[in-house]
Amino acid sequence: MINIRKNHLVYLLATTGIAFSSSLLAQNALVGPIKIENAYTRATVPGQQVAGGFMKIENKGTTDQLVSASSPLAGEVQLHEMAMEGNVMKMRQVKDITVPAGGSIELKPGGLHLMFMNIKAPLTAGESVPVKLKFAKAGEVEVKMPVNAMGQPGGAMKH
Repeated sequence: MINIRKNHLVYLLATTGIAFSSSLLAQNALVGPIKIENAYTRATVPGQQVAGGFMKIENKGTTDQLVSASSPLAGEVQLHEMAMEGNVMKMRQVKDITVPAGGSIELKPGGLHLMFMNIKAPLTAGESVPVKLKFAKAGEVEVKMPVNAMGQPGGAMKH
């Protein structure tokens, strides 16, 4: 349902000719052959201790791995994946996220994503969260992840 809403929003904006800066919804960054596209997180409610981080990572070089992430707004940022095990959706921390040579990987709700743990203050729509990503080969890059409203392009993530 989250992806459907996002796709409908994109379709609506594209078909009605509404123009706005993509920097309001997502952030891009480069480090070596790695390109970060459409990075964002979602607003949280007071007391919420976790939030997800999402983006597309494109790699024009050899295979690389996202090995860690950090942000001053969270006590810890973990690399996570969600996967079906039987009829149950399970979330778990992963050691790294492989970005294939000449390919891309998408961190999205319901799949691979960043998990902001022990958030120090509520994430407010319209603000941005500085996040440092560390790749095994390409090195470090800082991305300012816009905080989107809970319904845009999805709701609050429960953990």
